[in-house]
Amino acid sequence: MTEALGASISTVLGDSMSNSNSAEQSQGNSNYEQPVAQTKDPDEQISTSRQTAITRAVKKVSPAVVSITVTEMVQGGRRLKFSEYYNRFVPVPIEREVSSMGSGFIISSDGLVVTNQHVANEQAKRVVVSLPDGEQYEAEVLGEDELADLALLKIDADRTFPAVEFGDSDSVLVGEWSLAVGNPFGLFESAKPSVTVGVVSAINRDFRPNPNEPRVYMDMIQTDAAINRGNSGGPLVDSEGKVIGVNTFIFTGGTSGGNVGLGFAIPSKRVQKIIDQLSSTGEVTLSYDPGLNTVEMTRQLVMKYNLPATRGLLVNSVNKDGPAFEAGIVPGDIILKIGNERIQSKMHAQALFREYQEGDSMRVELFRKGDRYETKMYLRKRVKE
Repeated sequence: MTEALGASISTVLGDSMSNSNSAEQSQGNSNYEQPVAQTKDPDEQISTSRQTAITRAVKKVSPAVVSITVTEMVQGGRRLKFSEYYNRFVPVPIEREVSSMGSGFIISSDGLVVTNQHVANEQAKRVVVSLPDGEQYEAEVLGEDELADLALLKIDADRTFPAVEFGDSDSVLVGEWSLAVGNPFGLFESAKPSVTVGVVSAINRDFRPNPNEPRVYMDMIQTDAAINRGNSGGPLVDSEGKVIGVNTFIFTGGTSGGNVGLGFAIPSKRVQKIIDQLSSTGEVTLSYDPGLNTVEMTRQLVMKYNLPATRGLLVNSVNKDGPAFEAGIVPGDIILKIGNERIQSKMHAQALFREYQEGDSMRVELFRKGDRYETKMYLRKRVKE
């Protein structure tokens, strides 16, 4: 320890002596002007040294991160009420107000807010958005997409708002810094967001859809930045302060209800595509018409029509002017795969259809009369008759 300190002092003194000798040698030259030493205030030096890419990212994004309070009417239990029609007491459902909280972020200066659909949706009786500066405003749900778990709100106020900048989720690197920003558990009334830091643990994470669940999560960004209840709908941010995803859910493995380092965010590229449609039409539609109608395979269909017991979509009609007909698909075919993805449910198939645009070529794997077939659909809008 002493030796190290001595070496450090020696280095400093050596530099000082060298500078002193240089100054003495230059005194003989009348044209030499000694430079004026620029000294910084020590407090300013310390403050500058504390600033990092992370702190700059937080400063950039935080003003546009909001806390969202949603009030809904829910039914819970029943009570007896006298009915004049029946001339007796009858059970009626009890409605009560329930409030929940989540996070979101402003994407435009006129007050458009992105959050999760499970945080705010069209069933909400009242939606209040709280800004970090303490201001609170009511908001309207402009559109929602249950499949992708995204909602678009509009703040009811005549003012200019700070907005985030989207990053490119396709360029996200595994191992790079990631920040989860939001209001965990709705703990803080001030609505000033909390920040947790981690890395991008993985990308393109797909979750096998549950047929009983209306949501399908695909190409999710995985992070170990702490995400808890209340963080849902808040932004996942890179070290440049750009939003690369929407924090949506955590995986606890059944061990607890809190963060264990497995958080997942909807990638910003998908978010932007869906939000663009919600802002213009209030719903998400395909840019093409596949030219067929399908129903999900069920046990009842298998038994009724003596079909193979397999997951997929049963084609029940085909438009003769559409891409499906041109690809050779006929009623009675069972669609097993779209692209390279095995279909798990009707909702899963809808999510897969969304991955394609007008002009794309879609690979489809079919089951027909005991054999598997593969074809390609060239996607376009319906030809009007």
